Amino acid sequence: MTTAREIMTPDAECIGEQDTIAEAARKMAGLSVGALPVCGTDDRLKGMLTDRDIVVKVLAEGKDPQRTTAGELAQGEAVTIGADDDADEILRTMTSHKVRRLPVIDGHRLVGIVAQADVARALPDPHVGDLLEALSA
Repeated sequence: MTTAREIMTPDAECIGEQDTIAEAARKMAGLSVGALPVCGTDDRLKGMLTDRDIVVKVLAEGKDPQRTTAGELAQGEAVTIGADDDADEILRTMTSHKVRRLPVIDGHRLVGIVAQADVARALPDPHVGDLLEALSA
């Protein structure tokens, strides 16, 4: 069975929880990504920050992106997948939490990200169709 480690995009770059939203936006633009894991000074995953979070939770609310930190938006525990979890678990987790990207952890260390596109490339069409339908509902 295919595992998260086999289909993930490795070497995901974090934004620090003390870094500003402006820094996060520049990093997203430079990497051509729409989301970044938020990592703490303890090297643990604190959450995910998306371009949508920046628009809805910062800009639309009139917050200053030069003063608002990534950590302020990384609320609660991040939904993750273990590096050795199989494709069925990836699909279940993405579907039940309605997320398009899953940080992949090995122990407590971030080792990559499984995105909806990674799933689409790696799994048979029926599984991908089910995932797309669940995330679009």
